[in-house]
Amino acid sequence: MRPESPRPRNDEERILPLINVVFLLLIFFMLAGRLVASTPFRIEPPHSASEESVAAQESVVLISTDGRLALDGTVMEAPALKAAVAERMSNDPAARMHLKADGRVEATRVVAVMELLHEAGVERLKLLTVRESR
Repeated sequence: MRPESPRPRNDEERILPLINVVFLLLIFFMLAGRLVASTPFRIEPPHSASEESVAAQESVVLISTDGRLALDGTVMEAPALKAAVAERMSNDPAARMHLKADGRVEATRVVAVMELLHEAGVERLKLLTVRESR
């Protein structure tokens, strides 16, 4: 008795498992991935041992290495920043602002922006850092 030779499989049957795996990976990355709003310029904050993160509704002021400023992703000059922050603070005086400066920015520049925010009415300011790797 001769064993039967396996019937030849067509190409569609061979590619179906690959398509299934690709779609499963696509669904996995769609569910596991996280979309984050990008900043208008690259910031590398200084490192910290703190683990606290920013709440979504709180405003963030960015300072780049070349001194550019941004409020919630919108690049602006210091006077415009002061006016925008003053307007937000008049709407919600208890609001907290976050300051995220590049780690290479001079401390005097960070302090100057902190003073500008204080003049605009900010009473609760938090300096954001990146958790130090151990």
